[in-house]
Amino acid sequence: MTELAAVKAALKTQAIETPSWAYGNSGTRFKVFAQQGVPRDPREKLDDAAKVHEFTGAAPTVALHIPWDRVDDYAALAAHAEERGVRIGAINSNTFQDDDYRLGSICHPEAGVRRKAVDHLLECVDIMDATGSRDLKLWFADGTNYPGQDDLRSRQDRLAEGLAEVYERLGEGQRMLLEYKFFEPAFYATDVPDWGTAYAHCLKLGEKAQVVVDTGHHAPGTNIEFIVATLLREEKLGGFDFNSRFYADDDLMVGAADPFQLFRIMYEVIRGGGYTSETAFMLDQCHNIEAKIPAIIRSVMNVQEATAKALLVDGEALAAAQRAGDVLEANAVLMDAYNTDVRPLLRELREESGLAPDPMAAYRADGWQERIVAERVGGEQAGWGA
Repeated sequence: MTELAAVKAALKTQAIETPSWAYGNSGTRFKVFAQQGVPRDPREKLDDAAKVHEFTGAAPTVALHIPWDRVDDYAALAAHAEERGVRIGAINSNTFQDDDYRLGSICHPEAGVRRKAVDHLLECVDIMDATGSRDLKLWFADGTNYPGQDDLRSRQDRLAEGLAEVYERLGEGQRMLLEYKFFEPAFYATDVPDWGTAYAHCLKLGEKAQVVVDTGHHAPGTNIEFIVATLLREEKLGGFDFNSRFYADDDLMVGAADPFQLFRIMYEVIRGGGYTSETAFMLDQCHNIEAKIPAIIRSVMNVQEATAKALLVDGEALAAAQRAGDVLEANAVLMDAYNTDVRPLLRELREESGLAPDPMAAYRADGWQERIVAERVGGEQAGWGA
């Protein structure tokens, strides 16, 4: 197999999960901006996600967020997804939008609130059973705003206890993916602030617990690809939440702020053996001012381009330069791959797969946007908290 054929073969296996909530209304701290044609229920979110997969061929699964995507019959929802050509992906919990969680959820000082939070996580595992989902994704807004507000060690003890109960509930082939975020909404001490804390809890829990890297959840200057390489080396990288940041957790389109960083991350994924179905590649973005579906299509394409460039890195030449201590040549090997225009390659790949060469143009010509604007009238639009 030629090098180009090998790159194409690898790209054909790529699967990027899209988040149900990205199809709904979202905004800043000050305003949620409504758009025409936004889904009114989880089924319509799946319909939109199916369009992304139809034109990219690389987005076969859709993550749900509970309770935003709560329905009476999850098996029927999974069947609806299958009918549309996609599947239900990760089940994301929500322990941050209830008044009881003002001082935390699973780490709350009151046992009753902790019980409520854990019960919600167990409900999410029930939903995994009903939908055939593999991954339970956990992100906690828990933390404190002031020194002395609560005991830091006790909060870690409560976190460990709650995670252990949920871990024991996981079934065969199911995983717990623990996400971290260094600040916000807690400003003094966040209970899962970094990859080390997440890794420590996952290591104690067992092989079904792994770490999720959200590319927007790091301090400025953090070397995210080093974290990726380390977690892969320890066999504890469960997946990604892809987005972009300029300042903090901006949740912008992946590849928009720093496409070179996305390339470096994907190179480490490939170098470390993480480019497999065992690593969940998911988008986690808020499309506040741009149209939802085109923005998600563009994001999938951005990940595809970064991956194609990473696959083009000449590993033998890079290793030779590194062994020789040739700093400039080693860097040049990476830069040669990054500076390659892979768009013609991806257009060719899509045509070979029976897809339109330009997913954005194909979506615009499809008429789906005009159809949903005309048909989705009445009811309550989906969005944050819905």
